[in-house]
Amino acid sequence: MQAHEGVSVPRRALDVEDYIDIVRRHRGWIFGPLLLILAGTVVGVYLMPDTFVSQATVKIQPQQVPVNMVQAAVNQEMTDRITSMSQTILSRTTLTVIINNFGLYPRERKSMPIEDVVETMRKKIGILPVSSIGGPGHEVPAFAIQFAYEDRFQAQRIVSDLVSRFIDESTTSRANATLQTTQFMNDETNEAKRALEDVESRITAFKVRNNGHLPDQADANLRQLQALESNSTFLSNSISRANQEKLQLEGSLRIIEEEIDEDNRQPRETGAVQKRNEKLEQADREVDQWTSRLAELRERFKDNYPDVQAAILRLEAAKKKRDNLLAAQAEEQAQAEAAPPPPTRVDPQVRRDVRELNAARERTNNQIDAKDLEIDQYNKEVKQTNDRIKQYQARLEVAPEGEKEYLDLMRERDIDRENYQDRENKLSRAQIGKEMEDRKQGEFLELLDPASLPTTPTEPKRPVLISLGAGIGLLIGFAFAGAREMKDTSLKNLKDVRAYTQMSILGSIPLLENNLVVRRRRRLAWLGWTTACLFSAVAVSAAVVYHWVGNVQK
Repeated sequence: MQAHEGVSVPRRALDVEDYIDIVRRHRGWIFGPLLLILAGTVVGVYLMPDTFVSQATVKIQPQQVPVNMVQAAVNQEMTDRITSMSQTILSRTTLTVIINNFGLYPRERKSMPIEDVVETMRKKIGILPVSSIGGPGHEVPAFAIQFAYEDRFQAQRIVSDLVSRFIDESTTSRANATLQTTQFMNDETNEAKRALEDVESRITAFKVRNNGHLPDQADANLRQLQALESNSTFLSNSISRANQEKLQLEGSLRIIEEEIDEDNRQPRETGAVQKRNEKLEQADREVDQWTSRLAELRERFKDNYPDVQAAILRLEAAKKKRDNLLAAQAEEQAQAEAAPPPPTRVDPQVRRDVRELNAARERTNNQIDAKDLEIDQYNKEVKQTNDRIKQYQARLEVAPEGEKEYLDLMRERDIDRENYQDRENKLSRAQIGKEMEDRKQGEFLELLDPASLPTTPTEPKRPVLISLGAGIGLLIGFAFAGAREMKDTSLKNLKDVRAYTQMSILGSIPLLENNLVVRRRRRLAWLGWTTACLFSAVAVSAAVVYHWVGNVQK
């Protein structure tokens, strides 16, 4: 029964029985796409070649010598060097050589340019960091090299070749880097040395031209001038002291000569006269003592210094005492001359005193001669010192020639010397680093796990693809069934009649069809489904056999 045309009637809500009826009515449209897509998916996935992934693990062996003792000449991080090596090894030239050496991708090389084949291979190569068991963020110094290919033996050989290329490239790159660093630092050191020698020669020539008038000699000249002036003052003081000592010796000589004359005139000597002579000698010694003391104080202090004033007063008192004794002795001598002379008597003690006084006079004369020689020597040294003082004063008065040029040369020399020392230190470290690399003590790559021989393919994932194909076919079948159901507006059952006519149903008459037509229709349906299933089974079996034969041949 058809609904009235031109009348828009909303469809009623469907229940479970309605969905079951829809599936039953359109089961051919549902299972047909399912069977077709499922069979096509199975055939496709088994016709697709297997892809095997071989993997090798390379360990980054750290530097054997402690870094605080020997610093490596290559300061690039290993991860950066691995990236750089990857770009070199995965370049078009290297991959082309590998493809030709191992005969990879024969079908692709026949139908594609070599650039596309190289790009295909590059996508199949993976370089992955290896993480530790401690979780994310804890990476061990290692990385994995993978390669996916149809032939598992070829995949293993390619991974082994890539690993050897990485190790060789690492060794070669570090050796080249250390060699280039050493050569570069050697050239820089030689250049810095030549610059330093050049400025040193210019400084030497400048010093030869301006010897004695250099800016850095001004302080030395001033110090030397001060030393000479101090020496001149010392010599002057020494002359004054020698003159004072000479005067003291001359005074002592006069006293000795007077005593000798007195002894010659008065060979008789009483105890009182001897006692007066002893007091006179003591007074002379006191005068000599304070004269020497005063001379010493005047060398260090001026006359207004308290100690000097006290010494002057004591010296004057000693001289006054001596003068009093001399006056008393002269008075007694005058009285003795006026009295009648006593009988002459030779005293042995007087003769010994005369001999001692003569010896003392001789010694004093010798000391006076020595002082004269000493004073003459001091005068010569004073003259030489004054001449040198005038020479250094002339040096200081003359302005240094080319002072700015000299300062510029010295500044340039300091900069070049510091630069040369820095280059020399860097060259030494570079040479030590090169020797460490030559002895294989630096950072290097070590094969941790060799290339594996895969036993199971990683692609294609056949169960997943077959399940996905079945799901897609089922979805397409349901889509077809839904579309046909939406297009069919006829009343299918009593629920539709009650919903759309709003009438009570007293009874229903079943649809009567010819049995011959029904059987024919069923036979055609079974024939079609049988043919489709058989064709699908044959196609799937052929694909599976083709896949199995291919694996056996490999």
